[in-house]
Amino acid sequence: MDTYKKLGLLPARAICYSGFRDGQQPGGKYPNYNEVKEDLMLLHNDWKYLRLFDCDLHAEIVLDVIRNENLDFQVMLGAYIEAETNNFNCPWGGGIHPKNILEQNRADNSKKMLRLAEFANRYPDIIFSLSVGNEACVDWTDHLVPTEKVIHYVKEVKKLTKQPVTFCENYAPWLSKLEPLAKELDFISIHTYPVWEYKSINEALDYTQENYRAVAQKYPDKPVVITEAGWATKSNGKGILPENVNEEFQKIYFEKLMEWVEKEQILTFFFEAFDETWKGSPEILEPEKHWGLFKIDRSPKLAMKASALE
Repeated sequence: MDTYKKLGLLPARAICYSGFRDGQQPGGKYPNYNEVKEDLMLLHNDWKYLRLFDCDLHAEIVLDVIRNENLDFQVMLGAYIEAETNNFNCPWGGGIHPKNILEQNRADNSKKMLRLAEFANRYPDIIFSLSVGNEACVDWTDHLVPTEKVIHYVKEVKKLTKQPVTFCENYAPWLSKLEPLAKELDFISIHTYPVWEYKSINEALDYTQENYRAVAQKYPDKPVVITEAGWATKSNGKGILPENVNEEFQKIYFEKLMEWVEKEQILTFFFEAFDETWKGSPEILEPEKHWGLFKIDRSPKLAMKASALE
């Protein structure tokens, strides 16, 4: 289970980082250099590994801050691929796209692979691994990409780069439809969210462990990394029971998860560093907005207060 050893990494804590603040969002206004620097200065004493979701302007600024400020971070860089086919099973109806949009997405996704490789080669001292997508194959996704196309992207990126290549996805598809993809990857990256599956805080760690072990046992010769595991602190009741989320429960899950993965030496990216108000629906209690260990104003939640990281 020692994923650090298998990947040639030093054991340390890992976290998902996306620095969009109020009024900012991908494709719109991006965090500037000083805002990213402020974020990374908050994180650098306690975290070694960062996961970035896209090879965009935000990622470029993050990588420049790490290099210019001589910060001791290593980065998993992703390329966020958009829908290439319609998903009529998307529960919120977001998986249906016009033909011209799907065609444009295919072209844009191919360009993103080139950009991912360009970043990897420009920052080889900082970027330790690459992901060719995020939650693009699971049954409920609104940006569905066929498995065979993801395999194509993996092969293309491998030709152009030296870093290990992965794909970040919910744990469930790895147990069936993603077997052909798993064969092409250097390591497998899974997401596990007990609270999205109506688990209470008392059931949470056991469920996370079940998710991880199911995939790890299926692929005993592949390192398995947890690239997302976290606990929301607010909910409007859509998808997550409000009584299952608060800062106290997040603190409990965070501490129990860290204790387990550090004992077992499983590289695990906690989701996520900061709340992001641009995500999900406009509703204030939309759970997508409330996964951060820090609030949108960068003040710490309960898990980050006192001796939580000691």
